[in-house]
Amino acid sequence: MSATAGDLPAASRPVTMYRNGSVYSAADPFATAMLVDGGTIAWVGSEEAAGAIADSSMEVVDLDGGLIAPGFVDSHIHVTETGIADETLDLAAVNSLAELLDAVAEAARVSSGMILGHGWDESQWPERRAPTADELDRASGSRIVYLSRIDVHSAVVSGTLAAALSLAEFDGWSRDGQVTRHALFMAREASRTFRPGERKHFQQRALSKAASRGYVALTEMSAPHVGSSDDLQLLMSYDGQAEQDGGALRYPKVLPYWGEAAGDVEDARRILRDVGVPVLGLGGDLNIDGSIGSRTALLREDYSDQPGERGSLYLDVDVVANHLAATAELGIQGGFHAIGDGAMDVAIEGLHKAAAQVGIDKLRGARHRLEHAEMPSSEAIKELSHFAVTASVQPVFDALWGRDDLYDGRLGAERARAMNPFASLLAAGVPLAIGTDAPVTELDPWAAVRACLQHSNPAQRISARAAFLAHTRAGWRAAGGQDPLAGQLVPGAPATFAVWEVEELMVQAPDERVQSWSTDPRAGTPLLPALDAGQQPLCRQTVRDGWELYSRS
Repeated sequence: MSATAGDLPAASRPVTMYRNGSVYSAADPFATAMLVDGGTIAWVGSEEAAGAIADSSMEVVDLDGGLIAPGFVDSHIHVTETGIADETLDLAAVNSLAELLDAVAEAARVSSGMILGHGWDESQWPERRAPTADELDRASGSRIVYLSRIDVHSAVVSGTLAAALSLAEFDGWSRDGQVTRHALFMAREASRTFRPGERKHFQQRALSKAASRGYVALTEMSAPHVGSSDDLQLLMSYDGQAEQDGGALRYPKVLPYWGEAAGDVEDARRILRDVGVPVLGLGGDLNIDGSIGSRTALLREDYSDQPGERGSLYLDVDVVANHLAATAELGIQGGFHAIGDGAMDVAIEGLHKAAAQVGIDKLRGARHRLEHAEMPSSEAIKELSHFAVTASVQPVFDALWGRDDLYDGRLGAERARAMNPFASLLAAGVPLAIGTDAPVTELDPWAAVRACLQHSNPAQRISARAAFLAHTRAGWRAAGGQDPLAGQLVPGAPATFAVWEVEELMVQAPDERVQSWSTDPRAGTPLLPALDAGQQPLCRQTVRDGWELYSRS
């Protein structure tokens, strides 16, 4: 049996003194040094005290003015898909339909086999449309092509792939080659036929990349329509046990969820058994609806740019209610993907029906969660608080699309302005946990913190500190973490953190009417990196339970 982190010998992890920097610690907001003993933080304090404590038996790390802070938790990610996206055609920087077709043609020229790509977003192109199947056939020389949109809720495929799979027979097929719903599932599955060892390579690439960005835990949102249970089992097999590594941890901790709906308690037990690995809950990308960009998010009113279209409903109220009740009966988390306001209505009604089945206390005790939650009304926010539901959000969505034509174009200015109401959620007592939804957005934790501080709607901005907590400590709590010290740098807490090279440390508030930038430590608030334009913290080292996951040489 593989060793767990708690079983690994402390002797193989040296006592290390980090000094001459800044330590983000609630125990001492003025701390400049930290002592790590094995997998545990033993002490935080001043440089003067560090000099008195340090001895020749310790490894001493000079922070050189750097910041040591709790490691980030990505509260919504797809690890395998992130690795795949990193090694296929990157279309995120493509600025026109013509550029995309040129990229496909070049890929066909330099490689053989299927052409895979990810990240196109036609909403910013002058043509304002995706490529057709015929255009992909011509550009690729009739190769099989699968290109997922940035939100991964739609894709475009070549005519050759459409014909091979008879996609015209499935719901979600469009004659121009764009696929959603079941046609998307069929095309995506066909594009995920990998040679032996490739899936492992993609997963480990994504895990290593996350570690290099300061992530210490990744909340994996697996589901049958995203990847098989074999995929999740492989992902969970890496947690620090390879004999050639001496049992050392190598990657961020994976916090696994499985998105399959349970009709009742026995069905939930069957699903948990069939997954093949212990999961933290049945939820995540258990989709009530789709995405704004692909016009599959379920809306109360029509899309502004497509009259008569209100998106897709994948799960009805009874399915939602029965699933939430079944998971609550078992004392585990349930949850759903809900982006549109119509999908949020379904989720709220499902919560009420589930409470009627099992009682409000049991429902609250399960600590259910909703992923994305981009369009909750003020009434829905009150309901989420009432039912003790956590909102797992992606602030970079607003940074990417809240200031351009996508949200405004799809929804109109009034609805777009009300999206991603982080300040309102926190004010109502709804816990926030922050993720990337990678590969939808990049693995960049400070970009998420910055997006909260600079929300497109000033009324919904939150402080850098609130965003940082939502992306660290709250991530552990959202996943049902039992260690109350997880996500903190205090004596007795796990030695799980990242070291950052920073230009300046400040207290940053979200309100432009008051002083937003301060270096005065007298307020007793730990300082964070300045996140104004041009200043990007650089990860030097990532540590999990005393084991180094990443070091920048």
